[in-house]
Amino acid sequence: MSSTIERGPTSLILVDKAARWLLEQALFDADISAMLSGCYERLTAAGIPISRAHLVLSILHPLYSSIGITWRPGDGTSVEGYQHFLGDEIPEAFRRSPYYLLRNQNVEFIRRRIEGPDVGKEFPILNELREQGNTDYLAFGLAFNTAGGKGVLGSWSTDRPGGFTDSEIAALLNLNDTLAVACKMAVQREVANNVVTTYLGPDAGHRVLNGNIKRGDGETTRAAIIYGDLRGSTAMADQEGRQAYINALNDFFDATGGAIADQGGEVLSFIGDAFLAVYPCGRNRKESVVATQSALVSARDAVNRMEAINADRKSSNLSALGYGMSLHIGNVMFGNVGMADRLAYSVFGSTVNEAARLEGLTSKYQQRVVGSANFKDYAGGDWLELGREELKGVAQPMAIYAPTLH
Repeated sequence: MSSTIERGPTSLILVDKAARWLLEQALFDADISAMLSGCYERLTAAGIPISRAHLVLSILHPLYSSIGITWRPGDGTSVEGYQHFLGDEIPEAFRRSPYYLLRNQNVEFIRRRIEGPDVGKEFPILNELREQGNTDYLAFGLAFNTAGGKGVLGSWSTDRPGGFTDSEIAALLNLNDTLAVACKMAVQREVANNVVTTYLGPDAGHRVLNGNIKRGDGETTRAAIIYGDLRGSTAMADQEGRQAYINALNDFFDATGGAIADQGGEVLSFIGDAFLAVYPCGRNRKESVVATQSALVSARDAVNRMEAINADRKSSNLSALGYGMSLHIGNVMFGNVGMADRLAYSVFGSTVNEAARLEGLTSKYQQRVVGSANFKDYAGGDWLELGREELKGVAQPMAIYAPTLH
């Protein structure tokens, strides 16, 4: 008597349960990788022998046009970002993939047995899958809109001898619409997060996504502040042209913003060729010391990065970028201001105004960085007293200092 157990048709009931679970997770705002991993695990538990699942999702992101999520049993998911194409240039690897055919030929699915030495002649990815032990491949594409520009591209693979059965293929294809809907919900959530964090910064972005969106909403807190400004930018725009000006701004913001982010600060606003960054802290000395010291490290790092940028510009026969930064600490208000239907989320208050006016003194004293007495007292270290200045809107003259930068 044979001990072989015959595999029956795939149960659509179990696949439907996986589909319902998938939608529930999307409604619960589950992480997309965890959501997909849970779905795939449920499909394999239902008897579909998936050895690899892959999805490519269109996203709105300044660096990436899409993300790829790969799942394998026991390994979970891995995520890869795909950068925007340059103009009409399409990478050769994508042009020779099944996904390119799905996207450009309006084909809904592609099924290929992974057999024989020439299996990768049509699609090179199949050679890689064969080397991993896979025997069958089913790719699919689903658009999020009638124009077809956004959507999901995906594939299922199995390493079972003989490949997928017809009932398993039917079950996977029946699941695809639900998979696309769940992914769209999750991607839209990610898009919203990407947009607000890109334009507002991580902390302010999360505050907005958590419902802090009414005009007047806000809170008063304490923060160390860096206010920076690129000098001579108007003349640069006139003399060197728009693109040279934009490149200079990006270099300045990359150098300063990168140094700030590395120390846990957040650039909240870009004001023309200036920026405002904060390091929130509690109203006690210990947290104020930590915030000011982080800001001071950022300022020193930013100066070093700008020196490297100016060295590169000199080697390219470009003028050096002049700039100034101020360091200050005090109470600020995080909140929404503006018109009823057009708001800005940033920090406001006299401390911010004082920081902006302090930065203006970098030109007078020929210093890259200046700071207030309050900031110096919390941050510690070596400082040079530059003088005392009457700042507009400030009742008493302020002592101005310059930190050692190296």
